[in-house]
Amino acid sequence: MISTRLDKFAISLSGLCLAHCLLLPIALTFIPALTSLGLADERFHQLLLLFVIPTSLVALTLGCKKHQSKVPFAWGLAGLSLLIAGAVLGHDLGEIAEKGLTFAGACIMAFSHFKNYRLCQKHDDCKCHSQTDC
Repeated sequence: MISTRLDKFAISLSGLCLAHCLLLPIALTFIPALTSLGLADERFHQLLLLFVIPTSLVALTLGCKKHQSKVPFAWGLAGLSLLIAGAVLGHDLGEIAEKGLTFAGACIMAFSHFKNYRLCQKHDDCKCHSQTDC
C-alpha cells in the first residue's frame, strides 16, 4: 500500500518537474515578478531531486519485492540518471540539453512509476482472487 502511494507521489513529482521545465519560462515572460521566487534557480532542481531520489528508490524497491519484476526499477534508474545529469551537468551542457535531460528523465520516471503501480495492482488483484499464474 505504501508503494502505491509513493508511486503516485513520484508521478506527481515528475509532473511538477515537467511543468517547471515547460511552463516556467513562459510564466516568467508574462509575469516577471515570479523571478523573485527563485524557481528558475538551480537550487530548485537540486531541492526537487532531494525528494525525487529517495521517493523513487523506495517505491520502486518495494514494488520489485512485491511483483518480482526488475523492469520498472531499471527504467527508474535510467530516469534518475538523466535527472541527475541534467541537474549536475546542466550548466556545462547548455540550457537546451539541461531541459532535454530533465524532460526525458521526468517522462521516464513517470513511466517507471506507472509501470510499477500497475504491476503492484495486478499482483494485489491476483492475491485477492487466489490466482497463481498472474
